[in-house]
Amino acid sequence: MTPAAAGALAELARPILFVELRFVWIFALIFGVHWTLRSNAARKLWLLLASHAFYGCFFIGNPLVFFPKLFAGAWSELPVGWWFPALLWLSTLLDYCVGLGIERAAGPRGRRAWLLASVGVNLGILGFFKYYGFFAENVLALLGWLGLEPSWEPLRIFLPYGISFYTFQSLSYSIEVYRRHLPAERSFLNLAFFIAFFPQLIAGPIVRALTFLPQTREPRRFGAVDVRGCATLFLVGFVKKTCVADGVAFFADAYFAAPAQYDAASAWLAMLCYAAQIYCDFSGYSDMAIAVARLLGYELCPNFDFPYLSRNVAEFWRRWHISLSSWLRDYLYIPLGGSRGSAWLTRRNLLLTMLLGGLWHGAGWNFVAWGGMHGLALVAHRGWSRVRAAPARALAARLALPLTFLWVLLAWVPFRAADVYVDAASGRPVRAEADGFYLEGRARALFPRDRLVRDARTGHWLERGTRDGVRVRRASSAIGTAGTVWRAMLWPGAAGPERLAHPALFLVLAGLAGVHALNARCAFAAWWRALPGWSYAGLLGAATALALFLRPVAYRAFIYFQF
Repeated sequence: MTPAAAGALAELARPILFVELRFVWIFALIFGVHWTLRSNAARKLWLLLASHAFYGCFFIGNPLVFFPKLFAGAWSELPVGWWFPALLWLSTLLDYCVGLGIERAAGPRGRRAWLLASVGVNLGILGFFKYYGFFAENVLALLGWLGLEPSWEPLRIFLPYGISFYTFQSLSYSIEVYRRHLPAERSFLNLAFFIAFFPQLIAGPIVRALTFLPQTREPRRFGAVDVRGCATLFLVGFVKKTCVADGVAFFADAYFAAPAQYDAASAWLAMLCYAAQIYCDFSGYSDMAIAVARLLGYELCPNFDFPYLSRNVAEFWRRWHISLSSWLRDYLYIPLGGSRGSAWLTRRNLLLTMLLGGLWHGAGWNFVAWGGMHGLALVAHRGWSRVRAAPARALAARLALPLTFLWVLLAWVPFRAADVYVDAASGRPVRAEADGFYLEGRARALFPRDRLVRDARTGHWLERGTRDGVRVRRASSAIGTAGTVWRAMLWPGAAGPERLAHPALFLVLAGLAGVHALNARCAFAAWWRALPGWSYAGLLGAATALALFLRPVAYRAFIYFQF
């Protein structure tokens, strides 16, 4: 193989983001082969192989380096987590067998045993990879508080990309078969394709077996594909992600690196930026995923419906991350009893569902706090909905939208908050990444993580093999950071002296909110469909060129990749 070809293959093997130019020509290959094949089974097999190749790129690195080492048995030299794609196959094979086992079981006890096997194994794998570190850290902190010094060091566990999403997706199949809403899938190809379909594999939407599996049984027709709508939706998602989310992320990141330094206006500005960032980042990914799936003939579920225009928190959760909120409602809240019991049981079910929803997003007390805030708001809304006093309800109707947005904004604080670290030697803030700690503006890690070990009691990072060799000091925990931000927002006297950005940025955010509100009223929904083909193509090309011009220099990974 020539050096140029080897370099191209290495470039291809890097994790593929929808916003990168190379995704366009990689997808063009997938798209072309898919619609060239005539057999429905051949198309699904092609998309299954492409999906696993897409997923494998997140783990194996350069295949010219990976496979020679793999076949030579040099496993210690392989990338960390190179075998994680096998977990996707394991989940698929497990639930394929579970579905058949449930259908063939003689009685309710056998059916329940098969379902418990699926729930236990799937959630057990997810729990180990996602929550082992959280559990071990809290156990070590508790032992330290009791004056004990355990000699064991917790394992370093890395979270496989997309595991939270495909685990819930796979579980939906087993649960629906158990409930007799869906027959067991006899075709392993259909089930494997459903679970691994690459547009939604890494960060959703969480597709239900009930809606997707029937699509696999009939061949897709290209004539039914709305190419113009798909291209527009993909471009809208691209603009949301690269031009808006990545653009305002700079201000949120700068503020949360040292929140105690900034004034109250900066705290509000940073949180408004983060609210825009997380919505445009996640809904932008969902838009692009839905558009890509539609171009291949498949329909994914909608995931967002202008959530910041909600008039109460219950409505917010009917509009935000719809695939997750509906999953939690149907497979957790309702089985717990939903609202069928007493008022206290209903409140318990709401709180428990939202606390577990918070933990699904991340293994940290800050995510528990975020879920708890939304759970309390849902309980309060349920109580308020029973108030019949006309004056009170009239006043609430006028304040509903701003109060709901205010609560959502305050709840984003612990969601975004993270541990704040500084270099123990110089006191300069450092940025925590997966592979180490970086000084701002530096491309090379100041302290690689493989040389450090975390002290669970203090949160500091010590040089491996020492007891007092602190290299990175934790200046504040995530919960402490959230407290600092809340104080700055609600008690300006407790804020710092520095300004994050020019106040004109508030006007930019207000403009984005105006566009958001107009779009919710379908102000931009129809006119572009009436354009002649050549006019639409020219407009699409000009809009794409403008978006590429306005995007930041470097792409950021999607926020929900970490979940």
